[in-house]
Amino acid sequence: MRRSKLEIYEAILSALAKRPLTIDSIAYRTNMDCTLIGQHLESLMKNGLVEERFTGKRRLYAITERGMAVFRTLSFQRYLDKIAKSIKAANMETAAPTPVITNNKEEKRESEN
Repeated sequence: MRRSKLEIYEAILSALAKRPLTIDSIAYRTNMDCTLIGQHLESLMKNGLVEERFTGKRRLYAITERGMAVFRTLSFQRYLDKIAKSIKAANMETAAPTPVITNNKEEKRESEN
């Protein structure tokens, strides 16, 4: 199943939430191609969600405070969606037809008439 851009961005931010990573590490953790990761990182950097850091010869990507806030919001939204689905499923299981209670005396009178 193909992921949406939002799901891809969330996966990248999730990978970077713990510590800065190289493109290869991000690709491994998100199960995506490095060139595709590079394109998405450019977009995330342009929007101030990810920043580029250099340590010696290595280029690392780190999530910014703004990126962390967006990641938490996306994660919380996914959590709420999961709860809503659980509640809906529970309601469907318990939604049995409501029994109708009738007064037998009234039914007898109507059938006699």
